[in-house]
Amino acid sequence: MLAPMRGAAAAALTELEREIDAPGSGLDRLHLVPTPFVPEVWLHLAEDAIVWWARMEALAGHPLPPPYWASAWAGGQALARHLLDHPELAAGRRVIDLAAGSGLVAIAAALAGATHVLANDIDSYAVAAITLNARANRVAVDVSGDDLLDSVGVDADLVVAGDVFYSRPMAERMLPFLRRAVASGAEVLVGDPGRGHLPADGLRVLADYPVPTTEPSVDSSLRRVQVLRPT
Repeated sequence: MLAPMRGAAAAALTELEREIDAPGSGLDRLHLVPTPFVPEVWLHLAEDAIVWWARMEALAGHPLPPPYWASAWAGGQALARHLLDHPELAAGRRVIDLAAGSGLVAIAAALAGATHVLANDIDSYAVAAITLNARANRVAVDVSGDDLLDSVGVDADLVVAGDVFYSRPMAERMLPFLRRAVASGAEVLVGDPGRGHLPADGLRVLADYPVPTTEPSVDSSLRRVQVLRPT
């Protein structure tokens, strides 16, 4: 069962529900669509996340966080595909999806048979979007908006993280957390499309996928994505 939301996440949920129910179509609307590389999972995505973002900021009258949750990022798509193709990785296990965005990987873990899934993202709109996407796919996913990266304990059997090495500050916080997860006995899987801050060593490649992208401002409709396991 999904926990009731409070505060900013509850307000974001109300706003996204209104957006989903609003009549009309266009680049600045959200649509429930199958994920390109993982059609088993349906997500509420923006046809153009930047256009949607601009309209929502104009309506709000103040800056809003970038809607990373409104696109199906390549690293997450590869991880979700890998979990559904290898359900034994998630089946019967407790899973944490870090920087979950749309919740795609968390939903895939639930579909693969995980006993408990926690999707974590500090953006209140992402928390709301994950709730709506889990509901659309009829799976149970708990959602947390807390910043987990400084926590010492990792209460999970499997930790998944897609597209998390997009900046040096994020990589410098993410890597120690993932190493602590491994040290605690959790399996860790990373999906990365060749972002510049991925460490050059200490990762074993498990799979390599050509992934269709819905990301804004990219120069190719396909990205090569590796699924990696820290060693």
